[in-house]
Amino acid sequence: MKKIVVLTGAGISAESGIKTFRDADGLWEGHEVMEVASPLGWQNNQELVLNFYNQRRKQLLKVHPNKAHFALAELEQKFDVEIITQNIDDLHERAGSTKVTHLHGELLKARSTFDEDLVMDWKKDICVGDFCEHNHQLRPHVVWFGEAVPMFEKAAQITAKANILIIIGTSMQVYPAASLVSFAPEGIPVYFIDPRPNISQRGTLKIIAEKAVKGVPVLVQDLLEK
Repeated sequence: MKKIVVLTGAGISAESGIKTFRDADGLWEGHEVMEVASPLGWQNNQELVLNFYNQRRKQLLKVHPNKAHFALAELEQKFDVEIITQNIDDLHERAGSTKVTHLHGELLKARSTFDEDLVMDWKKDICVGDFCEHNHQLRPHVVWFGEAVPMFEKAAQITAKANILIIIGTSMQVYPAASLVSFAPEGIPVYFIDPRPNISQRGTLKIIAEKAVKGVPVLVQDLLEK
């Protein structure tokens, strides 16, 4: 069974109604990104950071997977599919994908500020005073700017085994995620789906200049029929 590795970014979730911070004004829901997504921001104002992610969590629980998420799940009918996502939502899982690696963490989980391996499912608000079993404050289980990306090595190993690579809704400008493409075997088919692609078609790289909800189902149908 051929292995398809899918790299997804904010573009696929945006079409379910999840806002991204890469808007024209450079703000994320009215906040400077470093205020709410960095260790320094956490150090300066835990309550602000927690409230920001509490609002994101509430929004996530109200939205649903879109056609692109469901189409990727369909690929598992004929392929060994592994998704590596920069997104912190659970829309891939809700759509039925069974192998999902979250590079930047998961919004519906919390972790201890004492032990980063102490992670728990968490769908409600995280508040100042919510402690782990070691009596340390809980924080969102997300990777902030300036922090290490602990799942990167696993993601690189997955990418290195790909027979087909699909890139969806990501500028491929954020590192280290952007460097994952370099781990893919040379010469394999690569599909890049984005309405405003920032790279050009060449060699085995095929550009599909469409939004995810339009481009992904078409590609998936084509792959399943081959």
